[in-house]
Amino acid sequence: MSRPVRLPRPSRLLVSVASLGLVALSAAGCSTTGTTLAEVLSASGKGDRTGTVTAAAPASQARSEAEWRREAELYGTRYRADPSNAANAIAYARALTATEQRAQAASVLEQASLRNPKNQALLGAFGRALADTGRYEQALDVLGRAHSPDRPDWRILSAQGTVLDQLGRHKQAQAYYTSALKIAPNEPSVLSNLGLSYALDKNLADAEATLRRAAETPGADPRVRQNLALVVGLQGRFADAEQIAKADLPPSEAAANVTYLREMLADKGDWKRLGRQPQIAARGKS
Repeated sequence: MSRPVRLPRPSRLLVSVASLGLVALSAAGCSTTGTTLAEVLSASGKGDRTGTVTAAAPASQARSEAEWRREAELYGTRYRADPSNAANAIAYARALTATEQRAQAASVLEQASLRNPKNQALLGAFGRALADTGRYEQALDVLGRAHSPDRPDWRILSAQGTVLDQLGRHKQAQAYYTSALKIAPNEPSVLSNLGLSYALDKNLADAEATLRRAAETPGADPRVRQNLALVVGLQGRFADAEQIAKADLPPSEAAANVTYLREMLADKGDWKRLGRQPQIAARGKS
């Protein structure tokens, strides 16, 4: 079977409404990885990706790799001059994560958290960084200290859910997402995470309904729609899935998305196969 056209993959976004600044497990403290269902299926149990999709930030916030490297150099200098400064540590770790230096980002946040054991923003960033490097049980412990039962943070709740999904504890994860939605109703990043959790739990009907709800919410990341396309296709509605996959995209990107979608659906019985590194495009978002 021919391989899909390789399109430039969206850069890792570190400023959005879905991290532990808003949901993600990114070390940035306020962002997440835009993730396709295929990536989540691949990551589950392998520790190389976090299972979140977030609402994308405005295009003006997107940065090139060169810009992230400059930021890493800037905040690295500041961090080394004052390792106890939590803000500098979070910014440095965010830039390290954006340049694929995840282990180093986790190390920076670990050292900073030892100096600031009660700084919840720092603990949230550290918990996400731990999850991003596959240290899920430790991530759960740290994230649990990043907010409190009397003042729950929906961002943290959703991040805890993504970690539980990585551990295969999908029902528990879904309870966390549900709690997050009680605080932030219709938050597209949480709905996305919940939809992905249902898909991982092989509950495709609820996955579809939830991802449709997420995709129709203003501010939803385009990758949510690609996850929706895959879930629809897995239920045998191939024409509908292709229409979803190529909607509002230029012809070349639409064709690449449909090609990859067909290849994924051809192996729908093998969920590990579905987890191959995807080429599904997310137009104009990073």
